[in-house]
Amino acid sequence: MSSLSAPAESAAPAIPAVISGSRATVWLISTFIIALAVYYFIGVDQGAFSVFGNDMHIHEFVHDSRHFLGFPCH
Repeated sequence: MSSLSAPAESAAPAIPAVISGSRATVWLISTFIIALAVYYFIGVDQGAFSVFGNDMHIHEFVHDSRHFLGFPCH
């Protein structure tokens, strides 16, 4: 008779991911700035309020995303 038992696996000790406070601050600030830029381009940028003048390329590029996320644009 053969034995089909699975070999016992040893669990490696978990190493906690610890980062310094200054590095966490840099990540937090950069994430916040990128989130604000994404929010502006998807939610706010329209022809009249555009930072880039009357150019509608950004508006048209994110047009479907605006409607999907519930931002009005017309």
